Amino acid sequence: MKRMQEPAIRVLMMPRDTNPAGTIFGGVILSYIDQAGAEEAKLHGMDRRIATVAMKEVVFQEPVYVGDLVSFNTALIKVGTTSVTVRVVVNAARGWNRNEVAEVTTAEIVYVNLDEQSRPTPLNPNARPDHL
Repeated sequence: MKRMQEPAIRVLMMPRDTNPAGTIFGGVILSYIDQAGAEEAKLHGMDRRIATVAMKEVVFQEPVYVGDLVSFNTALIKVGTTSVTVRVVVNAARGWNRNEVAEVTTAEIVYVNLDEQSRPTPLNPNARPDHL
């Protein structure tokens, strides 16, 4: 597994993303987790269409609030013949105090490489960066 460095994506949470309790909907965070993981998957031989096959247990350890800057860090966990597994770690830098950071959740996601008929197809070994 490669070390997590820069986030795959960062998102500033806005009022449109809140639930009636005033915190960010879990589904919004799940959507960004999926997007960040797909970006990592693309680096490892996924040269066609990508589908999310599975997202392992996601437990929200801390709420996310409007104004939080949320980082979605990714790391490759496993490479298969037609799929990759990616870990996503979600951290929220709180409001205007960006020094206060809470780990919100983690997830492992399996993505599969698909052909034009939506069938699993082998990864492109030439697309994998050697430096990762």
